[in-house]
Amino acid sequence: MIGTIVSALFVGLIVGVLARMILPGKQGIGIVMTILLGALGSVLGSWVTYQLGYANANGGFAIIPFLVGVGVAVILIGLYAAVTGRKGTPVA
Repeated sequence: MIGTIVSALFVGLIVGVLARMILPGKQGIGIVMTILLGALGSVLGSWVTYQLGYANANGGFAIIPFLVGVGVAVILIGLYAAVTGRKGTPVA
């Protein structure tokens, strides 16, 4: 159980960091939010991929769900950055 949670957080960190590297500019979010959005993107990406009929025939690392998860995390991080915006910036 604890190993599963640690693994999910580690994958979330990797997916979140990759997603932030893909996005242009500075997002201004912390590491905890990066991990959470990366993990959420990974889970949603895997779910969508398997709902569309993907089957990991070789039983190894499933690259397609991983890449879709990174794509979903890019969207989530972009949305989060757009919604939170820059706080405390004066409006001209």
